[in-house]
Amino acid sequence: MSLILAIESSCDETSVAVVKDGQTILSNIVASQVKSHMRFGGVVPEVASRHHVEQITQVTEMAVTQAKLNSINEVDAIAMTYGPGLVGALLIGVTAAKTLAMIYQKPLIAVNHIAGHIYANQLVKPLQFPLLALVVSGSHTDLVYMKEDGDFEVIGETQDDAVGEAYDKVGRLLDLPYPAGKYLDELAQTGEETYAVPRAMLHEDNLDFSFSGMKSAVMNLVHNANQRGETIDRANLAASFQQAVVDIVTTKTLKALAQHPEVKQFVLAGGVAANSAIRSALVDQIATHHPDVEVVIPPLNLCGDNAAMIGAAAEYLFEKKQFASLMTNAQPGLLL
Repeated sequence: MSLILAIESSCDETSVAVVKDGQTILSNIVASQVKSHMRFGGVVPEVASRHHVEQITQVTEMAVTQAKLNSINEVDAIAMTYGPGLVGALLIGVTAAKTLAMIYQKPLIAVNHIAGHIYANQLVKPLQFPLLALVVSGSHTDLVYMKEDGDFEVIGETQDDAVGEAYDKVGRLLDLPYPAGKYLDELAQTGEETYAVPRAMLHEDNLDFSFSGMKSAVMNLVHNANQRGETIDRANLAASFQQAVVDIVTTKTLKALAQHPEVKQFVLAGGVAANSAIRSALVDQIATHHPDVEVVIPPLNLCGDNAAMIGAAAEYLFEKKQFASLMTNAQPGLLL
């Protein structure tokens, strides 16, 4: 049995968790900064870093208490997100993890944030290889093929904006609160697809994505309507945009599965995995076209940034004794 204390601080959530055997959550404390960044309409890196400094000690103590540990000395390793993310935010978590590893003489495990999102699914069901992962977040939109634990092959990725970024910018155009993704999803459910939103790269042979044109098309539509004094049906525009996103991600996913018939399991990962339309469309479409592929989607509390997913991803590194040096630094541009 392994107990791993994990720290996640790549953006605007300060999170610490204790995970057993890479599958069981003993604690998963997440301190969100949404209210602090809401007035700016987005994450301010300096503000995020300051909050991490203020919260990391208390969140760690809460995670240890909730896991019913007497001391951090009871864990077998300390894991941390070391990239990608905001460099200042990452540094707080990396420094805290290295400090704990040094004080308690525990091995240090450096985890890629995107790998963490994929391994969040391991907290739901054991991963079965080979698998296909669709990572959808504010900074990433990737199709990842995995032959085995820790083997990540990016077979498709966005060529411009990430899907979460497109959601945030379209949500801002529709005067939705920050973070806009949740509110746009809710608004879309009350509307109908009446506006023409382009679906870039939909029928191309590759597995890459493009969302910049969709965002620009919505922006132009709203600006032109304002200039003509016309009223935009916000719910219908939200529904039209969301359906275009759903069409793109489902089409590319089905294409990837067709190219890799050996895949046993499909997993959805990332903050945008909380989107109700994307979740239901992928479940339905994969069941129809690839019924032998098991679909695993994390619960909403494991879609956003959290330390439990880092603890889950750290398990295979712990088993292989792939430990990090105390000289390990934050890598904001880290690739999967």
